[in-house]
Amino acid sequence: MSHLFAHLARMKLIQRWPLMYNVRSENVQEHSLQVAMVAHSLAIIANHKFGKSLSPDRAATVAIFHDASEIITGDLPTPVKYFNKEIEAEYKKIEAIAENRLLEMVPEEFKQEYASLLTSENADIDYKVLVKSADTICAYLKCLEEDRAGNSEFNTARKRLEQSLSNNPDPAVQYFIDCFVPSFKLNLDDINQLL
Repeated sequence: MSHLFAHLARMKLIQRWPLMYNVRSENVQEHSLQVAMVAHSLAIIANHKFGKSLSPDRAATVAIFHDASEIITGDLPTPVKYFNKEIEAEYKKIEAIAENRLLEMVPEEFKQEYASLLTSENADIDYKVLVKSADTICAYLKCLEEDRAGNSEFNTARKRLEQSLSNNPDPAVQYFIDCFVPSFKLNLDDINQLL
């Protein structure tokens, strides 16, 4: 018997942005779905526009599991996680322990397939980087949504994420931002009028 999927089902109970006032709360499960959709798109963009040969399906699958260890660790806020190099290094150790704990729950015959999904040390670097970019885009989109709702709590995070995205060397990221992000600054009526 494996408890893996009973644990994964609890992703919906882990709230993101725990130190921030949220107009609308976001959980790890819904965040992971959005990251998967963006990662899938980034792979398609990279392939069609920039000569890469990534699997959009693999990118989406990696993204689905990218925060699975938070079932054990919770979502540690970025200002805490990166407060200093010592805390960051220790958190990486905690994260690795949590990832390996999840991998231990996988039946032996499937561990090889799940190792690259559940543990950073076994992740394919190309997909890890792509999913990190998708994760950053989704965090930025959350900031835009909160801003549109009149919540200034996310302004500093938005600026930090804008800088991070502008420094991202992947041209697929900039393409995604130019093509898809402006709509997040519009209301539903404006979006519908553009169709």
